[in-house]
Amino acid sequence: MSRTKTAAPPYQGGAPGTPVPVAPPRALKQRRRRPALIALSLALTAVGGLSGALLFTATGERTDVLAVSHEVAAGEVIEDGDLTEVSISLDPALKPVKAADRGSVVGKRAAVSLTPGALLARDQYTATSLFKQGDTLVGVATKPSQRPTSGLFPGREVLIVSTPGENDETSDAPPQTIAATVVAVGDPADATGVATIDVAVPATDGPALAARAATGRVAIVVKSGSGS
Repeated sequence: MSRTKTAAPPYQGGAPGTPVPVAPPRALKQRRRRPALIALSLALTAVGGLSGALLFTATGERTDVLAVSHEVAAGEVIEDGDLTEVSISLDPALKPVKAADRGSVVGKRAAVSLTPGALLARDQYTATSLFKQGDTLVGVATKPSQRPTSGLFPGREVLIVSTPGENDETSDAPPQTIAATVVAVGDPADATGVATIDVAVPATDGPALAARAATGRVAIVVKSGSGS
């Protein structure tokens, strides 16, 4: 039986036993930069910076408003020298009077005591005189049990009611009362809660109220329909 010979692979060149050269690896192609994407990135960065600048400008916007420069007692006339102008970043929760409205404030009366350094609000002044000509101003010192816990403010109409003493017999007769207008509400002086309420009453009732208030036998009640 004859053997079939397998043909040898074709000679690749070079002397027998010489290593066959290997082709170098194909170099990776460098990633191409797309000009459109670069332009888009730059545009987005610019827009972000502009938005931040606009936001800073909006939040940093300042408004000229009125502040108190000198103490003004409740009921006193507000003079031009009692006010000063300050520039603040306006909080929506605050409602101060703008500096442009200064002319409409001067000449009005303080509805509450104005403290230097505080911003002026619209409900802190009034065109109504709380202490009219012919009235008498009387300070009534009261304990918490002798006055309402709320509802007392300058301009509020009240009744000063005479109360019996500890040893007085109770009577079915109506108590004596004096109509008055609150001019100022003092802060409690100590832990007892005693506070002085300044009230304006007709001159004919002033002495009687002062004598009654000195004994401490009074109470303040708010008249119905005298305002909110």
